[in-house]
Amino acid sequence: MSNKPTIVLVHGFWGGAAHWSKVIVELNRKGYTAIRAVEMPLTSLADDAERTRKMIAQQKGPVLLVGHSYGGAVITEAGDQPDVIGLVYIAAFAPDAGESPGEITQRNLPQAAANLEPDSDGYLWVKQDKYHESFCQDLPADEALVMAVTQKAPLASTFGDTVTAPAWKKKPSWYQVSSDDRMIHPENQRLMAARLKPRGTITLATSHASLATKPAEVAALIDEAAVAASSA
Repeated sequence: MSNKPTIVLVHGFWGGAAHWSKVIVELNRKGYTAIRAVEMPLTSLADDAERTRKMIAQQKGPVLLVGHSYGGAVITEAGDQPDVIGLVYIAAFAPDAGESPGEITQRNLPQAAANLEPDSDGYLWVKQDKYHESFCQDLPADEALVMAVTQKAPLASTFGDTVTAPAWKKKPSWYQVSSDDRMIHPENQRLMAARLKPRGTITLATSHASLATKPAEVAALIDEAAVAASSA
């Protein structure tokens, strides 16, 4: 349907573009045929924002950016492009200018903070045997195992990278809070959501992996944002 924007999905730490698989199916059922999922290197905020900008530039017409987790910092940094009509944050960081995901995390440490460990190359992992309880405690064990084994670790230094000009100050925004999140403290999510002055906020009683546990609800929020931003 030509009146629908392109949906560009931006993943976070400890997962790649495939984390959006269930949401992609739900959006397609709602008539969205132009859906893209960025695969980011997770090497720095600058690298990840540049990769996202390139994906935006390849699309024709308006784009709605959707970021999960650290992907929220990426859409905040990359979302100032003229074709971007809105931002949707899914249990995500939404930093202000000069803020980093790491700094925000320190304000209210999440329950699973102790389950992260760096390797000798500087990449930060969720301990594989702690992934289920940390990231997606309400997913079946088999799904959690696959996510744990295929997790995409960021360079630990990316946590400290700061946003320059937050796109949410110029673009309409929506936010989904995960009230049982163990990776980004729910209180931090609520504080960031309130600061955005979003057009819409929903709270889901679920883990950090809301895109996998509540795909219908997440897709409904994206659809709501797409409709509202397209008619603005």
